[in-house]
Amino acid sequence: MSTVDNSSSFRKIMLIGIVVGIISGIGALLFFWGLKFGTHFVMDSLFGYHYPMEGQSIESISGWAPPALIWLIFPVICGGAFLSGLLVYKFAPEAEGHGTDAAIKAFHGEGKIRWRVPLVKAVASILTISTGGSAGREGPTAQISAGFGSIAADALKLSPRERRIALATGIGAGIGTIFKAPLGGAILAAEILYTRDFESEAIMPSFLASIIGYSIFGFFEGYDPVFGAVGIQWEIAQIPLFLVLGAISAFVGLLYISTFYGTKRTFNKVFEKYRLPKYLKPVAGAFLIAVLVVSLAYISPQTMITALGSLGTGYGFLQLAMYNMLPLSVLLLLPFTKILTTSFTIGSGGSGGVFAPGLAIGGAAGGAFGMTLHGLVPQIVPLASVPAFVIVGMIALFGGIANSPISVMIMVVEMTNDFSLLVPAMGAVAVSNVLTGEKTIFVEQLRTKAQSPAHRGEYQVEILEDISAESAMKKREDLICLSPDDSWAKMVSIMDQTQHTGFPVCEDGKLVGIVTHRSAKPEGQSVPIIEDVMNTSLYTIYPDSTLEMALSIMMEKSLHHLPVVDRDNPDILLGFVTSTDIMRSYTRRMNELSKKD
Repeated sequence: MSTVDNSSSFRKIMLIGIVVGIISGIGALLFFWGLKFGTHFVMDSLFGYHYPMEGQSIESISGWAPPALIWLIFPVICGGAFLSGLLVYKFAPEAEGHGTDAAIKAFHGEGKIRWRVPLVKAVASILTISTGGSAGREGPTAQISAGFGSIAADALKLSPRERRIALATGIGAGIGTIFKAPLGGAILAAEILYTRDFESEAIMPSFLASIIGYSIFGFFEGYDPVFGAVGIQWEIAQIPLFLVLGAISAFVGLLYISTFYGTKRTFNKVFEKYRLPKYLKPVAGAFLIAVLVVSLAYISPQTMITALGSLGTGYGFLQLAMYNMLPLSVLLLLPFTKILTTSFTIGSGGSGGVFAPGLAIGGAAGGAFGMTLHGLVPQIVPLASVPAFVIVGMIALFGGIANSPISVMIMVVEMTNDFSLLVPAMGAVAVSNVLTGEKTIFVEQLRTKAQSPAHRGEYQVEILEDISAESAMKKREDLICLSPDDSWAKMVSIMDQTQHTGFPVCEDGKLVGIVTHRSAKPEGQSVPIIEDVMNTSLYTIYPDSTLEMALSIMMEKSLHHLPVVDRDNPDILLGFVTSTDIMRSYTRRMNELSKKD
């Protein structure tokens, strides 16, 4: 590629970052405002629930209070689910469920998201989350921003490769913006697409887009981290305990995945079996949540807290856990109730993300482990260390099940503004990631670029570049060579017998031409000879030439046969490569690679 081409490509990639960053910042801001207004109107005004919020000080958050009439959860959550389901299934069925997966699927597919999807996803998610559905705002933001990236790609008439970069950039910029975590969001754009690979081309535009989006969002909402400042203490001696937390997080994370997708399959199976309208699926899930919440509310004050902590994003209760304001009984029960309510909300087809619930589940599990250790060995784990276990639990659980340990770790640290936690978080998320393996909450993730249609063409080239012509060619001794004096009839007869469509022509041991089924019979000659029809303007390759080079020559010159000659003596024929030989060698190598995997 020339310097001019590189410069043009660089400018276009930077333009993608700027445009997507501006759109993501504005889109995330409008979605956040809609969600904030909707949640306040429904929960505070209609439900009478003075709910805790992330970022509040200890004094402010301590004033939270449960609703006077818990039964109101039935009309509130079911009404929101009904409107959300009706909107999604009527106008954009692809907006169902958690949006991050849909955005990942679009990246690996055609790289296109319909123009209506961002708006439908935004409104449906606001209806779901603000009425108590257990879902996060990152999935909708990812799909919204990725959708805007797709729209920008249409407007800028980008190539398929550039379109996918714009889409991936939108995912990272949207999530990084709404969580005020631009560095983690930018890295997430490259990490979240695969279970064991990295989309490096998305890094630079994602950095630019995340910073721009974060700047726009922060200008209106401030630049303080999502969670309020917590005085956290931890010691190097606690590192083994954080490693154990990584194992616990992996176990709870796997339970989250299996419950979530098991619930989703059950809802789909029941509604297909009885041919029920799909838009009622979220209502069924919401009804089950209401039953669970009301049942827990009547058992004890602690289970009432657990029930309310299972609604919405769960961030307010994470903040309470960081302030050591949740009892151990709530922390022990909350991960499991949150798994259920999230499965009922999104698994039934409700619109929202799995990121926030995953953090809430991991944070509660970490808090329960930390609080238990404090009760057993207070000299090793003082009360001031428990918040560290909450935050590391958030990172370890979701970093493992999202197969995005680096970006999730950085994002959560940005959200809590405590970079000292990187050390214990690294150990915990490493253990969690190893134990969860390639199990993932994002089923549209692919293992590596080699499996992605977005990169399939590139990997075909790489594989062909690794195969030499010598290993694929038919050798000289196995070839049928014709002489210039052979008759046309002889060539036709050999073609009929062997089903071969081309032959080298040799004289006195030297290559002098090539004849194929496309060679024209000279007019006016009843019995032509090969010399009259053979092609003497030859394109040849050498034994150490790659099959990628051979295929390029064939495609450029519209050929199906290439002689392989000695590099020092081009008249000496060593072998013959056909397009069929190239396909056969490629297939053989792909099978070898598959067996290794």
